[in-house]
Amino acid sequence: MVNNPGSMPAADAELMMRYVSGDDGAFDALYQRVGPQLHRYLLRMARDKALADDLLQLTFLKVHRARSAYVEGAAPLPWLYAIAHRTFLDEVRRVKRARVRVAATDVLPEQAATLSGEDARFAREPVDAEKLSQVLEALDTLPTNQRQALTLTKIEGRSIAEAATIAGTTEGAMKLRAHRAYKALRQRLITETAA
Repeated sequence: MVNNPGSMPAADAELMMRYVSGDDGAFDALYQRVGPQLHRYLLRMARDKALADDLLQLTFLKVHRARSAYVEGAAPLPWLYAIAHRTFLDEVRRVKRARVRVAATDVLPEQAATLSGEDARFAREPVDAEKLSQVLEALDTLPTNQRQALTLTKIEGRSIAEAATIAGTTEGAMKLRAHRAYKALRQRLITETAA
């Protein structure tokens, strides 16, 4: 949890700028500071600890590769969450493509996981993969600020105040974004189901 929300974004931004400038120690400090938050977020999305661990590592690899794209002075937490979210979506799409290839072989899911080289965890899906795919695709169509608001409040379960701090906005703006996102997502899913 955030102990002093007012000082966190400034400290995170300072760490990020030091890291972008080549200070390896700043990366370690940034990882220690925000890694647990991103891991909890990815764990809620993936519902699998090992997968969340892998996704966190991929997220920070992407952060390392994209560090030159970081905008000086910007709060890094929303940027880091966006990279984590995108990493999760990439993994969902990769698994979906693998399942489609495996389905074409007409084998049992356990055999399919072995044949495709996929981890066994993907053979046992805790939720309906088709519905999850529809929701994620619909979520992906939302404007970035609405997608972030919905992800932080509804998926990650953060309070409006926490989500606003992460996004660098006011609580009122966060409430409005989350409401609009939920309404747009609901309408899109109803429309797709009716079609």
